[in-house]
Amino acid sequence: MTLKNMMLLASFWLFGNASAQQAANYAPLHATEVRISPWQTRQALIYVPENAVPGKKYPLLVCFHGRSIAGKDLGKIFREGVTRQMREGRKIEAVNPKDKKRYEFIVLAPLALSWTFTPQDVDPMLDDVIKRFPVDTTRIYLTGYSAGGWATESAKTHSKHLASRIAACVTMSPPIIDSPYLKRYKLTTDANIHTWYFAGLEDGYVLKNIHIYADSTNKYKPGLVRMTVYPGGHCCWHEFYNPRYRENGMNVYEWLLQYRK
Repeated sequence: MTLKNMMLLASFWLFGNASAQQAANYAPLHATEVRISPWQTRQALIYVPENAVPGKKYPLLVCFHGRSIAGKDLGKIFREGVTRQMREGRKIEAVNPKDKKRYEFIVLAPLALSWTFTPQDVDPMLDDVIKRFPVDTTRIYLTGYSAGGWATESAKTHSKHLASRIAACVTMSPPIIDSPYLKRYKLTTDANIHTWYFAGLEDGYVLKNIHIYADSTNKYKPGLVRMTVYPGGHCCWHEFYNPRYRENGMNVYEWLLQYRK
């Protein structure tokens, strides 16, 4: 074997091992890109049930990160949220309290370049994901913590069409959304979007925000909002995303599954 061929084989071996190592670093999720316009994509991590049944559709859980995660390093998504739970070995699946059936989720975690994912990008992202993966379009759920809570609230108040696609949300420790969005909560009540809010007792302005969101919902339609106020500040999301955490006998995943379009 010539030296040139040996070097070529060595480069293939190194590239293959690097690619395998990179893929393994994201396990159990996989790196992908999601299209947000005809001209732009964003990096994302996605999990599809390992033993997905051909022809079967699965609930989609879209997970929005906090501000510190934004950028180009996809691995940072594992620092917090649903993806951290999965990285630590917890399965994101649950029994629906209504039909008593067990559901596995498709989990999508898109990476924003700054702040967090913007609402105008959510509709095209959903279109792209639905084309490529076996999504049950009656069970699309949004969740996010900190700036990701802002993304969740902004998405569900962005437009009538986008609101009509969302079955339920879990919003943790959200900043305040822009004023035009605050005036559009009738979109969420017309679409019957249930939301479970979390905020710390010592997280002053955030605690105020979830009351604003709840009041903005309740003035149009009471009964869509649930709130958890816990001791502590801007923290503790790891506890609440853990499937072992339950209120009234349900974790956040079981709670979400009650609702569909």
